Amino acid sequence: MSDDKIVLTREGRAEIERELEELLTVKRPALTDRIREARQLGDLSENFDYQDAKRQQGMLEARINELKAILKRAVIVDCSSGNGCVGVGSKVVVKDLDEAIEEEYTIVGGFEASPADGRISCESCVGKALIGAKEGDIVEVMSPGGVFKYKVISVS
Repeated sequence: MSDDKIVLTREGRAEIERELEELLTVKRPALTDRIREARQLGDLSENFDYQDAKRQQGMLEARINELKAILKRAVIVDCSSGNGCVGVGSKVVVKDLDEAIEEEYTIVGGFEASPADGRISCESCVGKALIGAKEGDIVEVMSPGGVFKYKVISVS
């Protein structure tokens, strides 16, 4: 991983910290116990439970390392201070001017993004276009699929 900073909201950082804590205090000890029990079953080369537990241990340790690296590089950004401008952490209601559909987004850092849940990255096409916009503004989103226009209905 590079030394680039990772943008997170306070909520995003707290979620990563919760996941890391669960992995370290619940899942890692449970997996260690499973490995210990599987080891007692005999020949490790033909012991599926042992091999599976070791594979899961590798994935668990990789996730722990990934979360620690994210937290080490994290920069907490919360621009939803009520100044009326869209920033990281803002909830924005926009209206697609082509299809007359309203959607609500929360602008987050890339690691927190989940478009299906309405959390879009500040680095995405839509996120970049919305940053700095105010209620009533019309923004153009340049995307691989063409240009889309959105009207900002509300910012909170």
